[in-house]
Amino acid sequence: MEKLFYLGVAGIILYEIAKVYFIMPMPGSQQMNSIDIAFFLHSWRWPLRILFWAMILGGAFSVLTGKMKWLPAILLLVAAGITYATNYEMAADTMFYQPSQVVHYNAGSNKVKADRLVIGVEANGEAKAYPIQYIGYHHQVRDMLGGKPIMVTYCTVCRTGRVFQPLVDGKPEVFRLVGMDHFNAMFEDGATGSWWRQANGEAIAGPLKGKMLPELPSSQTSLSQWLKLHPNSKIMQPDPVFQAKYDSMSRYESGRGKSDLTRTDTISWKEKSWVVGVQAGGASKAFDWNRLKKERIINNEVGKIPVALVMAADNQSFFSFDKGSAEAFTVRNDTIFTKTAAYNLLGKRVAGVGDDLKRINAYQEFWHSWRTFHPDTQRY
Repeated sequence: MEKLFYLGVAGIILYEIAKVYFIMPMPGSQQMNSIDIAFFLHSWRWPLRILFWAMILGGAFSVLTGKMKWLPAILLLVAAGITYATNYEMAADTMFYQPSQVVHYNAGSNKVKADRLVIGVEANGEAKAYPIQYIGYHHQVRDMLGGKPIMVTYCTVCRTGRVFQPLVDGKPEVFRLVGMDHFNAMFEDGATGSWWRQANGEAIAGPLKGKMLPELPSSQTSLSQWLKLHPNSKIMQPDPVFQAKYDSMSRYESGRGKSDLTRTDTISWKEKSWVVGVQAGGASKAFDWNRLKKERIINNEVGKIPVALVMAADNQSFFSFDKGSAEAFTVRNDTIFTKTAAYNLLGKRVAGVGDDLKRINAYQEFWHSWRTFHPDTQRY
């Protein structure tokens, strides 16, 4: 019976540590292809806990009435402490809370500084901007846009944002932050418990594995640039409950963070270097941020699709377009020029003749992240 007790204590300690290890940024954990193991441990958490604690209780009388009562008592405290820490102190959704309310102001009432980066999104004639300083802490913000639910996400360890419709097979779903895989945030849906990757909206574990969340077109820009293009946009305001958390994110956007997880490599093509990733026609390509800032506009191809990647004059905002031809575009004073027309940074024609330009989603991302989730990507 004493062996049963000690095996139960060892089992519950190892289990609780392993359950957290595979889905949190611990040494070596995020370099492994361990999502299936992590999901198995999560799915079987209650049977395994019941088994180990039953073993502990089965042997408790024997060890606690023996000569060395203090040792099993200490082990019980350790087991209880680790169980509490891994399920509350180290659980992703208790480290990063959702805002208690999502408040938006128009440009006239807005309190967010103009040089802050935002993830901007527009649907059905309504535009909203979500400051990265806020959504970077929350990881996801649920809101309504153009009469439809949206899920604005950001992963600071990958340095990238996505906007999804929280719909699974056409039905509304609620998600919670559950951890990370290969340094990318993962969300768990409330209906099936499947795990979804933030970087592309794919279910990577659980009953819905292989499903994709519908993604909305979005832009990463400075707030000032977004408001130039969308003067009637609303801007998410800070939730005062989380002001201290937002303050800790104040240096993140500029790449001056000190954390090993969110710092920036200023030299190109290092693990934490910034790239702009573009997907088109089933292919993907990464463009070096330093080179984009220098060239201002890049005329290139992604797969067989001719694209133009443009950097605005603020050195923060960028936009990507399907050119439709091999013609070289130019940019001057935040206006894009072709042989026959001029366009604003949304691709809307402002002079000349021709159709509006077709926008393509482009994402700022750490090189290690884009490379991981786009293993066949090319480099410009």
